[in-house]
Amino acid sequence: MISQEQFNKELDLIIANAIREDIGDGDHTSLSCIPADATGKAKLLVKDEGIIAGVEFAKMVFAYVDPELEVETLINDGEKVKYGDIVFYVSGKSQSILMAERLVLNAMQRMSAIATKTKFFANLLEGTKTKVLDTRKTTPGIRALEKWAVKIGGGENHRFALYDMVMIKDNHIDFAGGITQAITKTKKYLAEKGLDIKIIVEARSLEEIEEIIQNEGVYRILIDNFNYEDTRKAVAMIGEQCLTESSGGINEKTIREYAECGVDFISSGALTHSVYNMDLSLKAVD
Repeated sequence: MISQEQFNKELDLIIANAIREDIGDGDHTSLSCIPADATGKAKLLVKDEGIIAGVEFAKMVFAYVDPELEVETLINDGEKVKYGDIVFYVSGKSQSILMAERLVLNAMQRMSAIATKTKFFANLLEGTKTKVLDTRKTTPGIRALEKWAVKIGGGENHRFALYDMVMIKDNHIDFAGGITQAITKTKKYLAEKGLDIKIIVEARSLEEIEEIIQNEGVYRILIDNFNYEDTRKAVAMIGEQCLTESSGGINEKTIREYAECGVDFISSGALTHSVYNMDLSLKAVD
């Protein structure tokens, strides 16, 4: 994953672009009917159940829109919520609250859904050494939020993008002329560029596993679309030489058995691409 500093820059970009997109030259509805000096208070109301996520991001949004807005937090990121819970109160200029409302809700509804699904998967892995990973199958433009939500839900982050980790997959192997050629070329490239980033290599068969482990410098092997028996064999072959990761259509019905094959990680695109937003609302308080 990228550094915390770089991650924070991604969050700043998300907020700036979302506010630009939503407000443009002004929230004319609020500007036209609410006095500029009017103040108010609103509550973040839960109308669902699951794991809340995005509280800290909401604070960032409120501070960006109006540094004078004040947030009173009742429930923190990663905590369970149920219908009727109040996550926080925000108070200050009414126009400012309304300008921030949609971005806060859109982000928190999405992040909470991802955190809830991730927590469900993480619970299925309890008692094993296996951790659940996200992927790059994220919503364009808000990847940082979705990966943050995975962490809140108890998962781990895979690489952030194409630039912070090398992942040699089937097409790379085929275009490069084979596994050994791809690994050799990659290590040469990284040395020439002075890049200190990890290498993951995908394997499609036990024969490919055998070839990969004959090459030094591989951080993790992606055991892709293997059945349980072959996954166990692959883990035994790899031993302590590098980390292992299973992927390929693994779901809530199969994740536990793959974990019991001994892999270090299981990656799931479903954490971010197949979720239903949590029902939340921001309501004015009398």
